[in-house]
Amino acid sequence: MNKYAKFAALITIVVGTVVWLAFAGASETKTYYKTISEVGKMGNEAYSQHLRVGGDVESGSIRRVGNRTQFVMIQDKERMTVIYTGTDPLPDTFKDGAQALADGKLDHDGVFRAARIQAKCASKYEAKPGSLAPGTAPNINTGKGTI
Repeated sequence: MNKYAKFAALITIVVGTVVWLAFAGASETKTYYKTISEVGKMGNEAYSQHLRVGGDVESGSIRRVGNRTQFVMIQDKERMTVIYTGTDPLPDTFKDGAQALADGKLDHDGVFRAARIQAKCASKYEAKPGSLAPGTAPNINTGKGTI
C-alpha cells in the first residue's frame, strides 16, 4: 500500500471516531422530559424506560419521612405521585408550587421513583407586578430633565 493511502485510511478512522464520539455524547446529554400526560399515554412502555417527568409541586403535598420525600406533581389537571430516595439533598428551590423535574422510573403501582430532582421557584424568575419589562430603563429625573 502506498504512503498516501495509509495516511488517508488513518485520517478516515480518526475523523470517524471523533464523529461517533460526538454523536454518542450528544445523545447522552439530552435534557428532554415528558409531561405527566405524555407518560400516561406511553402505556406499558413507560415502565421499562428511564424517564424525566416535569410538572409543578402541588401545594401541601410534600411529605418527608427519613431519607424519603414524597410529593405530588401536577400539570394541566394531571397528577403524579413522586417518591424521591436519592442521596443528594433536595434543591433549596424545591417547595410548594415550584416547577420540578423528576428523573427516575415509573412503577407499576403508578408511583414515580425518582433518583434526582431539579426544581426552580417560578415566582423567583417572574417580574414583580408593576415593574419594568426586561430591557427597558426607568425614567430618572435629575432636576435637569429626564434621562
